[in-house]
Amino acid sequence: MMYKANGNHCLTINSLSSTVKNVQYAVRGKVVIRAAELEKELKNGVSKPFERVIRANIGDCHATGQKPITFLRQVMAICAYPDLLEISDFPQDAKEKAKELLNACGGGSVGAYTDSAGLDIVRKHIAEFIKNRDAGISCDPDNIFLTTGASGGIKIMMKMLLNDPNLKPAGFMIPIPQYPLYSATISEYNAEKIGYYLDEDNNWGLSIDELERSYQESLNRCQPKAICIINPGNPTGQVLSLENMQQIVKWAYDKRLFILADEVYQDNVYAEGMKFHSFKKVAAELGYPYSQIEIASFYSTSKGFMGECGARAGYFEVVNMDEDVKAELKKLSSAQLCSSVLGQVCMDTIVNPPKPGEPSYELFIKEKQGVLNSLKEKAQLVTELLNKIDGIKCNPVQGAMYAFPQITIPPKAIQHAKENGMEPDMFYCLELINQTGICVVPGSGFHQRPGTYHFRTTILPPTDQIKSLLSKFEKFHVSFLKEWS
Repeated sequence: MMYKANGNHCLTINSLSSTVKNVQYAVRGKVVIRAAELEKELKNGVSKPFERVIRANIGDCHATGQKPITFLRQVMAICAYPDLLEISDFPQDAKEKAKELLNACGGGSVGAYTDSAGLDIVRKHIAEFIKNRDAGISCDPDNIFLTTGASGGIKIMMKMLLNDPNLKPAGFMIPIPQYPLYSATISEYNAEKIGYYLDEDNNWGLSIDELERSYQESLNRCQPKAICIINPGNPTGQVLSLENMQQIVKWAYDKRLFILADEVYQDNVYAEGMKFHSFKKVAAELGYPYSQIEIASFYSTSKGFMGECGARAGYFEVVNMDEDVKAELKKLSSAQLCSSVLGQVCMDTIVNPPKPGEPSYELFIKEKQGVLNSLKEKAQLVTELLNKIDGIKCNPVQGAMYAFPQITIPPKAIQHAKENGMEPDMFYCLELINQTGICVVPGSGFHQRPGTYHFRTTILPPTDQIKSLLSKFEKFHVSFLKEWS
């Protein structure tokens, strides 16, 4: 029998901390819950005006049909089941890679714990990957921490930046729109959100004047500690220019802010003339004093060309961190024991892939470029198709994996939604899934300028499904405008 204190539960919704109740995570919110309900109803034979639910709510690449990269899975499979080393079907370079990683594991098994920051050999390969990416700027493996996805690293770094309870709460500058992990973690940590608006009329650009406005307005309620920047953007899909990044680094340095650089989509740049630049490289090339700014940069196996979301593997690099503070970071990391060792294996295959002349190289490059070329085509297709629909405005998807179109919602529908205690775009998205089976995320879950309404959709489904999805969406949108005008 469950123990109850004085006949009542010890933990009730009334005694639950508001820091928990205030957490909102839109990409798995009401619309997604409704999607699961509809899938069960369809499975049980309940008649619907659609045959299946189309999940365009989350950047889950393999769930939408992307095939795994062969080399990654071969190495992971061998590490999970070393007897496969005796199988002739596996290429020699995959076997050698697996042997190298297994030899680095306790007892030669991925079932053993690793150092809290990750396997030394993987951290070494990550440091080499970063150095090559950043045109030779040095990277110390001791500054690398492997984590459970990028989100695990983001949360631990935000925790490091918190203030003591007797001081003003720590403030985190986050973009609006933003990825809900940030606002959820700020609520969980009882910190303060400092939202800076991206400029939708300027391809979601980032204005220094807007950063200054949001910073100054926050000073009476918190101590700004860090600026979070997502580049390429999620949910907005923009890619920052080098000049803009230089301005941001200089401004953040002057304000003594720690830069939290969410760079998990660095492989996903599609727009002509656009290029990914890391904040570490930008700061280093600006020279002293800006090269001294403190940065944590995050990367993940979940995005890019690999899409290994279920591997739950990520890393972050700290730049210019005080050595005493880094010792405390290592202590805090040790409480997590270690990240998934198979995830670390997956990360190693990404940062240290097959090289020219090795047996797996040609297939690896073919699969990698195939994924990235397909995403580039779909980014253009989604933008074009959305902008053909009356009442929809969508900026170009320059990078990442999402479109974030602005939608026109008639005043009558806005009033109806508010009378029923929900945001207008939540009402819109619930109507969309109930009538078409299309699951997207309302823009209010990412925050947005007051009076504007959006939704986020992925560009991940196969091209034929995207065309079908947007055809259904257009019919719904036209019908919705007619019904509520």
